[in-house]
Amino acid sequence: MEYEFRRNTSTGNLLANFSMGQEALGFWFVEELGGCTEKYEEICQVIAKLQFNQLIHWRSVGKALSIELDNEQVRVFANELESDEEFELEDALSLYDGESEAFCGLDDFLVALESWRVFIGESY
Repeated sequence: MEYEFRRNTSTGNLLANFSMGQEALGFWFVEELGGCTEKYEEICQVIAKLQFNQLIHWRSVGKALSIELDNEQVRVFANELESDEEFELEDALSLYDGESEAFCGLDDFLVALESWRVFIGESY
């Protein structure tokens, strides 16, 4: 899994660019995690419980994106994907999957999460 964390020099906004097909992970890091140390600590504790089979599954619903973790993988997805409302978009207007949903291994996610924490610490 390839990614890059940086700060926009003109606006100061945080950016997380993930490889094609995993863009939703980058959106989640910026929009849902940001610089929130409490959320970071919570997720690290959840991952530890998953790794030691003390937890089977965990889900957190964010403002725009949700995250699901189990002992093998992580899924980040747009909240619209889980809505009860049925809507159809024309082909040209359909959501690009990489921007609305992404999967990665739990271990890879933990490495990215730790890298994000270091990046945030250096950015502030």
